[in-house]
Amino acid sequence: MRVVVIGATGNIGTSVLAALTADAKVTSIAAVARRPAESADPKVEGHALDVTRDDLDRVMEGGDAVICLSWLIQPSRDLERVRATNVDGSRRVFEAAGRVGVPAMLYSSSVGAYSPGPKDRAVDESWPTDGIATSFYSRHKAEVERILDRFQAEHDEMRVVRMRPALVFKREAASEIRRLFAGPFLPSPLVRRRLIPVVPKSDRLRFQAVHSLDVGEAFRLAVHAPVRGAFNLAADPVLDGDELGRLLGARPSRVHPGLLRAAADVAWRLRLQPSPPGWVDMALGVPIMSTVRARDELGWTPRHSSRDALLELLDGLRDGAGAGTPRLAPRAGGRFRAGEVRSGIGAREG
Repeated sequence: MRVVVIGATGNIGTSVLAALTADAKVTSIAAVARRPAESADPKVEGHALDVTRDDLDRVMEGGDAVICLSWLIQPSRDLERVRATNVDGSRRVFEAAGRVGVPAMLYSSSVGAYSPGPKDRAVDESWPTDGIATSFYSRHKAEVERILDRFQAEHDEMRVVRMRPALVFKREAASEIRRLFAGPFLPSPLVRRRLIPVVPKSDRLRFQAVHSLDVGEAFRLAVHAPVRGAFNLAADPVLDGDELGRLLGARPSRVHPGLLRAAADVAWRLRLQPSPPGWVDMALGVPIMSTVRARDELGWTPRHSSRDALLELLDGLRDGAGAGTPRLAPRAGGRFRAGEVRSGIGAREG
């Protein structure tokens, strides 16, 4: 079996490659990225391609499945650039797979695609995917879901699968996650559990997480299983102020959601961090997801709890952890993070 992985060097991409390289049924993997990383595994072929402009047909020819993971979160102040990859680039991947006739198309969507929903119960994959209007990430995910709806209707012969993971963490992605969301001014050595005395608590500040390696395993299972449609991916338990307090030994302190958003907005406008306040709106808005379908139809069981995934991330942030790909490299932001500062804190790619 030959699998094409578009966006193979990031948080999820490296975990997908790990799952596929360990699978004896997968004999060839085309790892596609703008800046591919070399692999010691003989069945992995690196391809330097940009989904916004390069010919994708050739790399997909002879493929049994395509996994589309390509996505930009930064530069968040250049939404035209980000949308070109997220929306137009995803469309180009789907169209190329359709032209070549690849039997299976697997896409990484997100909990962020969902419309506002409940935090006191779990919803299944039928919940509307119209996104959160004030979040560009959510809008883009929702728009790609509509593109994939049309693509699926036009290519009934193709098996189309979309994964909707919760927040995805692993230690090796810590440096990338810091660059994308916290920016260059986060003092990494101070990210220690014993130095976090208080955590915010709010009725709607409840979220789910999943370990990146478990997401990679879900994609591997879906490559082989005769499944179609959407699958929610999340681990237990749901994380909220009380749970975070127990996990970190911190005191939950009730905070008005408006204050959280205002703080994010001020830090964004002052270019102290690269994440616009729409991320807070999305965190407060999206529903809690049920993972019954993934467990029943894929046979997927996460090996890591949400607590494990979050603690790995925090420890990785403290240690400046990363991996050997351009996106996950610990020093991708330059010496003393100078490249991140020169990028304008989300104004252009660092």
